[in-house]
Amino acid sequence: MAETEENIEHPSHKRTCMCRPLNIPRTKPTPEVLNLLKDLQLTDDNLKQYMKLLMTDIRKGLARATHPTSIVKCYPTYIQDLPTGRETGKYLALDLGGTNFRVLVIELEKNHFEMTSRTFVIPQDKMVGSGKDLFDHVAACLHVFIKEQKLEQECLPLGFTYSFPLVQEALNKGIIERWTKGFKCDDVLGRDVVQLLQDSLVRRGIQKNVKIQAVINDTAGTLMSCAWKSPYCRIGLIVGTGTNACYVEKLTNAEMFNGPNKGSGVVLINCEWGAFGDDGTLNFIRTPEDIQIDETSINPGKQIHEKMISGMYMGELVRLLILRCVKARLLFGGRDSVDLNQKDKFQTKYVSEIEAQKPGNHDRCKAILENLGMQNLSDQDLQNVRFICECVSRRAAHMCAAGLSTLIKKTEEKRITIGIDGSVYRHHPYFHYLMMEKMKVLVKPGVVFDLMLSEDGSGRGAALTAASASSSIY
Repeated sequence: MAETEENIEHPSHKRTCMCRPLNIPRTKPTPEVLNLLKDLQLTDDNLKQYMKLLMTDIRKGLARATHPTSIVKCYPTYIQDLPTGRETGKYLALDLGGTNFRVLVIELEKNHFEMTSRTFVIPQDKMVGSGKDLFDHVAACLHVFIKEQKLEQECLPLGFTYSFPLVQEALNKGIIERWTKGFKCDDVLGRDVVQLLQDSLVRRGIQKNVKIQAVINDTAGTLMSCAWKSPYCRIGLIVGTGTNACYVEKLTNAEMFNGPNKGSGVVLINCEWGAFGDDGTLNFIRTPEDIQIDETSINPGKQIHEKMISGMYMGELVRLLILRCVKARLLFGGRDSVDLNQKDKFQTKYVSEIEAQKPGNHDRCKAILENLGMQNLSDQDLQNVRFICECVSRRAAHMCAAGLSTLIKKTEEKRITIGIDGSVYRHHPYFHYLMMEKMKVLVKPGVVFDLMLSEDGSGRGAALTAASASSSIY
C-alpha cells in the first residue's frame, strides 16, 4: 500500500529537473571508519555494471522464451491508455494492501479533482480466515461508504488497488499469487481477485452500484496519478517499506501480453524489480551486512534488491554497520549495549531524522543512541554514526537512480517524467537530490527527465485507471 501523504515540505512537490543544484551535506568520518565502510560506496563503474545487468534481466522478463526463468518478471498490467488530464466523471477506488484499507469516491474535472475517502479496519480473524470472509468484509465496508455518500442510485466504475503479489491476465483479472503483510487466506490462492470481490458485491446486493473496471498495484497507481498531471510520465517508482517500479513499454516488446491491442501501441509493465539479484547478480556490491539481513529475514534468498534499498531494511543495515565499527573498536571505544544488539532496534526513521539535522548538530543522533543504551558519546562518535546513515541512504538512492536510468534508456524517450511515492522518498531529506545528482551522470546526454512526487497514487491512480478503462472495453 502506498504510504499516506502527510503535511510535510518536500522538494519534489515541484518538478525539479531544472532546479538549482543542492549542496548535499557530507559528513567527515575518521579515516579508519571511511576505509572500513568503503564497500558501501558504489562507484560509477559499479552502477554502470548494475544497469547492464538490470537491462539484461528486463529483456529476459519481457521475452516469452526466457520469462519462466527470469528474475525481474516484467508482468504486463494490461493498462494501455494513460490519463490525458481531460478525464471527467465520478469514480470509486478501493485501496487494499494492509490491515487498514480505504474506499474513495473521486470526481474528476479537467485539471481538477475532488476526493472523499474513509479508512476501514480489517479484523485479525478476517486476515487469516477464509477469502470469502475477507472479501465479504470489504464489500460490507464498501456498502457502508456508498450509503454514507448517498450513491445508492448510481452505478460507478471502480479501480481496485491490490498491493499483494498478483499475476494479471487482463486489466480486470488478476490471479492471487501469495499473501504478505500478515494476511493468510490461502484458500483463494490461484483465484481471480476481481471475481472474488465481485462475488462478495453480489452477496451484499450492491453489484448494481459498482462496476469493477481495473485492478492495479500501487506502483502503477503512482504512474497513473502523475500522468494525469504530466503528459511525459512514463515511469512509476515506489521507495517505501518495499520498492518496485513500472514503465511504459512498446507492445511489440511485451511478449507476455495476451490481450487485444487497443491502439496505443504500448502497455504498462510491472517490473517487480525488488527481486533483482535473487540469482546472485548483485553479489558484486553486497556487503556482509546485506547477507546477514537476507539470511535472518522471513524470505531468505528473495527480494535481494529490495533488501538493499527499502525502508523495511535500511535501519537494520545501519545497526549492523554500527556494530561492525564497534567490533573494530572504531566506535564508542569498542562498547555496545543490549539494545544495540537487538534486531530492528535502530528504526529506519532514525536515518532520516539524523540526516535532517544540520552538519555539526548531533542532538537527535545523541538522543537516539542514548535511548539505545549508549552513554558518554563523543562528537566524533556521533559524526561517524551520521556518516554510516549517509552511506546507507546514499547507496539506496544511487541504486534507485541507476535503476531509473536503465528504464529511461529502455523507453527510448527524450523527455520523461518519473512519478515516485513511498515513505523513504517522502521523508528522507536528501533522497530526491541524491537520485537527481546521480541520474545526471548516468542518463544519456540530451535526455530531459524530472522526478514528481505522486499525489495519492493508490486512490487517484486507481480511479484514473478506471476512467481510462471506462472509455474502452478491455
